[in-house]
Order: sequence, then structure tokens, then C-alpha cells
Amino acid sequence: MKIAVIGPGAMGCLFAARLARSGCDVTLVDHKQERAARLNASGILVEGADGTIETKLKVVTNVPNNCELAIVLVKAHSTIHLNLNSRTPVLSLQNGLGNVETLCSLIGSANLLAGVTSEAVTQLDEGKVKHVASGATRFGAWTTCPTGPAMKALTGAGFSVELTESPGQVIWEKAAVNAGINPVTALSGVKNGLLVEVPELRQLMRDLVVEAVKVAATEGYRFENSVVEVAEKTCTDTAENISSMLQDVRSGRTTEIDALSGEIVRRAQLSALPTPRTRVVWQLIKGIERR
Repeated sequence: MKIAVIGPGAMGCLFAARLARSGCDVTLVDHKQERAARLNASGILVEGADGTIETKLKVVTNVPNNCELAIVLVKAHSTIHLNLNSRTPVLSLQNGLGNVETLCSLIGSANLLAGVTSEAVTQLDEGKVKHVASGATRFGAWTTCPTGPAMKALTGAGFSVELTESPGQVIWEKAAVNAGINPVTALSGVKNGLLVEVPELRQLMRDLVVEAVKVAATEGYRFENSVVEVAEKTCTDTAENISSMLQDVRSGRTTEIDALSGEIVRRAQLSALPTPRTRVVWQLIKGIERR
């Protein structure tokens, strides 16, 4: 299967390397021409508990027209700049809220698959990542896009995959979890596991998740399980992981705070719902970005 993985970050490298190892014809897409050239020369290295994957991939700056699936793993603020073929099925596994709406405006909804992944990956260097912990990847058709080919490719690459009839629900759940974990780790500078060990950090994380869940309810989403407990379990399961937001802060990159806390605040305002803690962490991370 010809697959384009869009985004050469930690998650993009993991998915591209494992799909290539399984026999898929994988192209990695990077909008930066100089970095694409370096990755073409150096290849991709993934370290993990199940061994090391070292592979050479085609790295290009545009999505090939002949690909059969495009997997979008760029940061949320980059989604609007993607150049996608409206006839190619697109699977978004991105963090945050608003990506699906943006992709629908770019390619329509008929070829869109959407969901989340809980794989924990830390970027060590350009094209070099550490797979810290395995997790489930859940996705479904936003409207009518067939899920079979993407399901076959991902399971064939060894990913734990679950189909859902409500991708919006799983996106909101992951966003609520990330809105609790990511900004707190980025502000405190600690790995995920410390959030459940330090009482004050744990309480702040819980409060942020509760605010996010209340906003999700205004859009009709109800969760069978406690999202706070999901967030705490995520911290325990990925105790050694450095969150993507903390990685971005340390590297001086733009974070996804607008697609998480910022988007939650924006949506809360539509329902006149107060989200004081979420607003504060959003403002603090924005301040760090502008240092």
C-alpha cells in the first residue's frame, strides 16, 4: 500500500518507520526542503522496547498524487497549510481540537478518517525518536470514508487499533486528557509520571480535565468512564514520557496550546461557561512561546 505520512516529528517518524518495516511503500512528507534532504540522507531511527528500527525512506516536500492513504501527524497549527488531494483518503491522528474542521474545509468530509493515538514517543534528534510506551490508536470515518485499508495497514504494522463510530468523541476525550497533562508538564518541566506523584500538580491536572469535560458536554459529548481517571492512568502508563508540549517548550517551538486550552476556552465562551484554570495555563504557555 502506498502511504504518505505527513509530518517528520516524533509520531510521524514512528508511524512511517513501522509502516515501512511492515512492507508498505511509505513516503514521509516534510514541508522544510533542507530538513527533507537531510532525512533522505540519514534515514529514520526508532528506539524502543521491541527493538530498534533503522530505515531509509523517501522524504519529499509534497504529498505524492499516487498515494492510497495520507496520515496527517503535523501540529495543529500547521493543518491549514497542508496541500492535500481531495481524492486520497486522509487519516488525521493529530492532537487537539479543530483539525477535523480544517481538513473538511480543505478536502471535504467524504475521504476523511479521524481519530487519536496514545503511542508515547520522545524525539531525541532530527529523525531519531524513542518509543516510550505503546498505546491504542482509535479512529473512524468522519462521514463515509471506508476504514478497511487504513485498518489493515496499521494493524499489519503492529499498532493496536480500534474502530469507533464516534471519532468526535475520542478526539474530545484525548483533548481533555492532553489539556490536563501537557500544559502542566510544560509549565513544571517534569515527565508525565510526576503529575500523579506531586499532589499539587495532580490536583491542577484533574481540575483542567474537569473543565474540558464540561465544555465537551456543551457539544453533546458524554463519557462512560471518568476522563480524570483516564488522564491519571495515562500519566502512570507513560511515566517516563516527555510530553510533546514540554518537548516543544524546551526546543523553542510553537506548541499546540491554542488547539488544546485555547480552543477549550473559545468553545466555553460560546456557552458562557467559565474555565478559569484552563485560561490561566493557556495564557502562561502563550507567554513562554513569546520569550
